[in-house]
Amino acid sequence: MPKLRSYLSLIKFSHTIFAMPFAMIGFFIGLIQRRNNKEGGETTDNLWVLLVLVILCMVFARSSAMAFNRYLDRKFDGANPRTAIREIPSGVIKANSVLLFTIINCLLFVACTFFINRLCFYLSPIALAVVLGYSYTKRFTPLCHLILGLGLSLAPIGAYLAVTGSFALLPILFSLAVIFWVSGFDIIYALQDEEFDRSQQLYSIPAWLGKSKALRVSEILHLMSAAAVVIAGIYGEFGWLYWIGGAIFVGMLIYQHSIVKPGDLTKVNIAFMTANGIASVVFAIFVIADLFGSRA
Repeated sequence: MPKLRSYLSLIKFSHTIFAMPFAMIGFFIGLIQRRNNKEGGETTDNLWVLLVLVILCMVFARSSAMAFNRYLDRKFDGANPRTAIREIPSGVIKANSVLLFTIINCLLFVACTFFINRLCFYLSPIALAVVLGYSYTKRFTPLCHLILGLGLSLAPIGAYLAVTGSFALLPILFSLAVIFWVSGFDIIYALQDEEFDRSQQLYSIPAWLGKSKALRVSEILHLMSAAAVVIAGIYGEFGWLYWIGGAIFVGMLIYQHSIVKPGDLTKVNIAFMTANGIASVVFAIFVIADLFGSRA
């Protein structure tokens, strides 16, 4: 059990709360579309099994990405006072064990896609390339935050593909909302390491532009995320429940910017974890309720 807790801490399992709700949005949009088309494509007949497979794909993909990030950044983490207590630099878990953990999760992810449909299976290496490749980007571009957003944005598209076996605009609009939302709050989180990143020649928006301008960029990205939520709501012809959820989502974006200031980073973790966790979970609940309330 202590070892299990260490691995859960290593991959920050609680942060699954960010992308998983959007995967559920994509999944249930796919169910509605599948019912309307009266065809299941190549997806499994048992929708409960399919739901479990989608959840497992999310868990395995994110676990592999997070573990690989910890493995690749172990020297930087050890040199940074804020992250020196992490599992690899502190000696709780060996680096080679983390690499093996990453490989196992990648294989399990691909295996799950095999049992979903051919399209998901064929696209699985691309998905892994994105989520694993993010870990390298901080070494050469301050746009690393957008790559992280891109990785998490695969959740609604991937879940929709799992159910329908085809692409559609609506889940893509939700993916755009995720890209801008995640990259915006990742910039806020990166404010804590502005000076360290500069000292190690690592790239990030705060290290590149400074705290004040970085927060402006984050605000713009969150404005774009809010716009994507609105466009998705209009395009998808959602009802009043969706708009309540959307208002709460946007409200949480505004809230986190109201409590984080360039000269006061004491509430970064509240903005990062609490505000965004509430935003994703509550929004997903209202979106799915609207889907089944007005279309079931």
